[in-house]
Amino acid sequence: MDTFQLEDEAQTIEFGNALGQLLKPNDVVLLDGDLGAGKTTLTKGIAQALGIKRYIKSPTYTIIHEYHDGTMPLFHMDAYRLEDGGAEDLGFEDYFNGDGITVVEWSEYIQDFLPDEFLTVHLERNHDNTKRFATVEPHGEHYNQISSELEHKLSDRRSNF
Repeated sequence: MDTFQLEDEAQTIEFGNALGQLLKPNDVVLLDGDLGAGKTTLTKGIAQALGIKRYIKSPTYTIIHEYHDGTMPLFHMDAYRLEDGGAEDLGFEDYFNGDGITVVEWSEYIQDFLPDEFLTVHLERNHDNTKRFATVEPHGEHYNQISSELEHKLSDRRSNF
């Protein structure tokens, strides 16, 4: 696992952009972190890499936002409201096996529906909330490759966190 230091919102978007440039159709990225950790901000960077011009906002109440105006679709999910169930009716497997990139916030609430392979990005803040850290955890060989390429691309941001 590689950890990267993100100084501000702009660097979080840059990190997302660098990651987004490495993603392929059918890739699944899980974003884990507390409220305000930067999950939606990171998703803005992924969308930027895909050429999506629409405003990216958290799909907290709608659960899924679809963006089709880039080089490939982006499916942005927020599973927070599924803590008490309801995920079985949403057809997650159609998104995970679709032709776009799927980004999932609060994935712990849909654990039973996740594919076997994915990339997790854990977002954390330091004690005084002045810095953020993104730890990349690949699950599967394809995502190991993405993680390695991301580490190479952002080697100046590596952290000893």
